[in-house]
Amino acid sequence: MSNHTQAQAPTMRTLFANRFVQSILLSGLFLQLGIWVRNFAILLFVTEQTNKDPIAISMISVAEFGPIFLFSFIGGTFADRWRPKMTMVLCDLLSALSVFIVLLALIFSGWKAIFFATLVSSILSQFSQPSSMKLFKLHVPESLIQLGMSMNQTIQAVFMILGPMIGTLIFYRFGITVAIAIMGTCFLLSALVLTFLPPDRKAEVTKTATNLSSDMKMGLRYVISNKLFVYMGGFFLAAGMGLGLVNPLGIFLVTEHLGLTAQNLQWFTAVNGVGMILGGVVAMTLSKKTSPQNMLLAGFISSAVSVAVMGSVQLIWVALLAQFISGMMVPLIHIACNTLILTHAEESFVGRVNGILNPLFMGGMVLNMSLVGILKEQFPLTVMYLIAAALFTIGALAMLPMLRMKQAKQMKIAEMQHH
Repeated sequence: MSNHTQAQAPTMRTLFANRFVQSILLSGLFLQLGIWVRNFAILLFVTEQTNKDPIAISMISVAEFGPIFLFSFIGGTFADRWRPKMTMVLCDLLSALSVFIVLLALIFSGWKAIFFATLVSSILSQFSQPSSMKLFKLHVPESLIQLGMSMNQTIQAVFMILGPMIGTLIFYRFGITVAIAIMGTCFLLSALVLTFLPPDRKAEVTKTATNLSSDMKMGLRYVISNKLFVYMGGFFLAAGMGLGLVNPLGIFLVTEHLGLTAQNLQWFTAVNGVGMILGGVVAMTLSKKTSPQNMLLAGFISSAVSVAVMGSVQLIWVALLAQFISGMMVPLIHIACNTLILTHAEESFVGRVNGILNPLFMGGMVLNMSLVGILKEQFPLTVMYLIAAALFTIGALAMLPMLRMKQAKQMKIAEMQHH
């Protein structure tokens, strides 16, 4: 099945008529519900069990983000080797199985098994997420990819607001046991929905003669040899470093810069979430009229300006407006990046390209998040925000060559194997 030859106008009706899009969006709903119940129920449970021990709480983040560095490239490589539909279904089933094992462990033994649920589902997502992107490449016409990505991002943005409330409500109303049961059920429902995806193509089942190591080397050479992906690596790193500076500083912006109480941080978080939802809607509209390169440039420039304004102006309404605009830009940047990967990477390299670029973003973010405490002692808050704005500006500059770049000619796999 190859829909890339179809000349369809990118309309919402055409998108929802696509069987793959129907299944993947419904699966995404169940996954987002399960993930947010997991995140907040486990966070509140560990906080309660350890009497707010910062080391135990930080281990939740390690279990959630650590696998991105360790398994992203490996998962992307396997996603290119395995059948994508089967991979996604198995990952959801294994996530559900791990959750129910943790549930039994909680009932019959210690509470520390709770970390296992986060770790396993985070590892498995490094295999299923690139498989999902590969299926987008296979089953969605190129004219609809950006619109489909916008829909998916909007669902995630909605759960950025509703997820914490749902997770907190379920934990305090029903307890950790019910929360974990709901989490496992969500993964099972996602796996069930994914079984309705179109079957994997015959070509996808053909076993490759290459081994894992040579596939990973081919992936690295493929990315390095493609100028577009090299530029993308630059602005992925810059964007991650910019967000890594800004995200932990929110509490200081509210209390030190604006002179408000810490409780007022919730309004900035809510405004950011609303901005993300609207940003997803804007991306859906823009996907019919503009290229991902232009959307990306607008996202970086607007992020740079809004972050600079947040750290420089002490008017509360201006800071809220800047926070709203900053939130709007997140889905635009995310959607444009995924669209560029899907439209410029060969089908057999989608997983590896994604597996190389994503850790650059996460690495930049985690690096600067770990340095925020040290930098905060050395520089005023305004300077910190201006540094973050400069990083977004560097991201914009790193992608300028892409505006004139025609779609890069893809390297043939046979040529890659000759190296």
